[in-house]
Amino acid sequence: MARLYRVDTGKTLGEINEKQLKFLVDMLEEEDEDDQDYFIDQDTLELFSDNNCDPELLALLEGALEDGEDGVDIAWE
Repeated sequence: MARLYRVDTGKTLGEINEKQLKFLVDMLEEEDEDDQDYFIDQDTLELFSDNNCDPELLALLEGALEDGEDGVDIAWE
């Protein structure tokens, strides 16, 4: 399992399984092979929803966006 967290605060969003992690990696752009952080915004969440994102993963990512935020950087380890 991988820990998903907010980059700015280090706050853990939750644990994700290998299938959920693969979905993130496949759907989001990485700057290099060691890149493990991503920018998430409402458009990203809609894209995920349209591509059959696991409901639990989608809920974790929605929870990462706090009221009024345009987007947030998340990472996994």
